[in-house]
Amino acid sequence: MSRRNLLYPFFIVLFLLSCKETEVAPQQSSSLDGKHLLLGNPSGATTDVNNFNNYLVEIPQYALSYSRDRGTPNWVSWYVSKDWLGTADRQDDFRADQSLPEGWYKVVASSYTSSGFDRGHNTPSADRTRTVEDNSATFLMTNMIPQAPNHNRQTWANLEDYTRDLVDSGMEVYVIMGSYGSGGTGSNGLAHTIDQGRVTVPNRIWKVLLILPEGINDLGRINSSTRVIAIDTPNNNSINSDWGAYRTTVDAIEIATGYDLLSSLAKELQETLERQTDRGPTR
Repeated sequence: MSRRNLLYPFFIVLFLLSCKETEVAPQQSSSLDGKHLLLGNPSGATTDVNNFNNYLVEIPQYALSYSRDRGTPNWVSWYVSKDWLGTADRQDDFRADQSLPEGWYKVVASSYTSSGFDRGHNTPSADRTRTVEDNSATFLMTNMIPQAPNHNRQTWANLEDYTRDLVDSGMEVYVIMGSYGSGGTGSNGLAHTIDQGRVTVPNRIWKVLLILPEGINDLGRINSSTRVIAIDTPNNNSINSDWGAYRTTVDAIEIATGYDLLSSLAKELQETLERQTDRGPTR
């Protein structure tokens, strides 16, 4: 047999191995899920069905801790970058979240009807316009809280617009939003619950934003100069439309809620960022 014939099987094997490696090699994914809990799981939420007031829900568009007894999320965490923003229309398909455990009451689109409160998004519709599916995911009722109309349409809308303005200017933003307490004032006055007592109206609504320039290795790029905005607001229809008037510290929100925010950061860095009150621009 000639040397050429002897080498032929060897090259065939090399070719097949290279094809196999190419087939299984990790590909650059267009999916942006997985970053939503980069800063940590504030309440240690789990997917244990017995953990019914701190139940972890993770979908590609955001992550949250859900309270069965309150009928609302405790907190929702998501990531905003230019990759999440596109041209998909607002879907307005409010609906029950059928992924909740069997036997749990599932809040429906009509649960807020005539209550005096908006179906207030945590992860905003306009933060998820990459695809129709992404936008539709924000209309699950597990992403909603009873929110005073002026709070939702003015104060909160201004902050959400500012967040996307930051992204448009070359930043990326990690956001955690939550609510606590009982008793908010909507267009019909004070209420502690709606939907025949099955949905709690929160007394306070808070949000934390951590802002970075576009880049990679986000966790490694956070330092003591990283801008962190923390606000804590009353769920009240007479609220000031200027969200900057409600700036506070992450520490103060942690004391009010019992959560451990920014827990993925090194302890010293976490403490530095959490005790600061933002003084940056608001528009």
